[in-house]
Amino acid sequence: MSDVYAQPTAAAQPAVRGDLSQYTTLCLGGPAARIVTAATSDQIVTQVREAGERVLLLAGGSNVVIGDAGFPGTVVLVRSRGLRVLAEDERTVTIRVEAGEPWDDLVATTVRNGWSGLECLSGIPGSTGATPIQNVGAYGQEVAETILGVQVYDRTAGTVRQVPAADCGFGYRGSIFKYSERWVVLGVDFRLARSPLSGPVRYAELARALGVEVGDRVPLTQARETVLGLRAGKGMVLDPSDPDTRSVGSFFTNPILDPAGYEVLRQRAADLGEPPAWPGAGDLVKVSAAWLIDKAGFGKGYPGPEGVAISAKHTLALTNQSGTATTEALLTLAREIRDGVQARFAVTLHPEPVLINCTL
Repeated sequence: MSDVYAQPTAAAQPAVRGDLSQYTTLCLGGPAARIVTAATSDQIVTQVREAGERVLLLAGGSNVVIGDAGFPGTVVLVRSRGLRVLAEDERTVTIRVEAGEPWDDLVATTVRNGWSGLECLSGIPGSTGATPIQNVGAYGQEVAETILGVQVYDRTAGTVRQVPAADCGFGYRGSIFKYSERWVVLGVDFRLARSPLSGPVRYAELARALGVEVGDRVPLTQARETVLGLRAGKGMVLDPSDPDTRSVGSFFTNPILDPAGYEVLRQRAADLGEPPAWPGAGDLVKVSAAWLIDKAGFGKGYPGPEGVAISAKHTLALTNQSGTATTEALLTLAREIRDGVQARFAVTLHPEPVLINCTL
């Protein structure tokens, strides 16, 4: 699925002023002092160098919340496209993908070519270059599992270099690239398996939808189509005609608690049954943010000011239903949910998207 809010361009564009809401899936965000477009990696580097200190890179705009005041600097629209095969053998293929390549277009290409490893990440909006920043994951897969390295422009050193996967600091929805102004992602190298079958299905909901057991493999096309169906049912596949998709997907990450924090949660939730949870690293426990939000009294469709609301399809998605709301209205709803969950369960929710010139 292409970036529906900003189509690819053939060359760099001259600087303009403009409202950033047209470049985000939330359709929110104030004006930028300057907007330029970069269609190649070289152009991205040049535009960032020329922009100076105040620069914001924006590609698909699917994981960013921009304040109503906009951005008081240069916004570089990343519109580089394409992939090429770097190496291949009978079992694997290594590809390099440009940062601006629409993510779901890439996943569709890998499935069509019989390259296994990204199929469960179908339907996620945004660009390929954003995936290592967030360590994008869904339905049992994470990009960290297939990334070999990331090509970056290092603004501190003023050089272009490769960061091996082992040095990317991948964790749950994070990496060294997130919240850092040092790194500009130019491209991503993936090593994928040559196979007509998916990786082992790890996610119980997906296994049920496929009619298989956890750990089974299915044809790549079947995995992709099933994931797309599940995501569409939750309003998580971009559709300009559906206000529920006017969001950043999941607004809050699943909290990770130490044993003491999880015990407090269990006591607070004693009247509701056992909170859904999964083992994390060491003795940590990951709990369901969607469950916490719902049980704290914020169900699907819960309204906020100016026509913002929790999605009618998915508790984790906060949506600009009216299409005319402000960023502050969305953040007001997010604060209400965060504070309500904290009061009910003594668990603090944290935003998943990057907040630009605004705070929660």
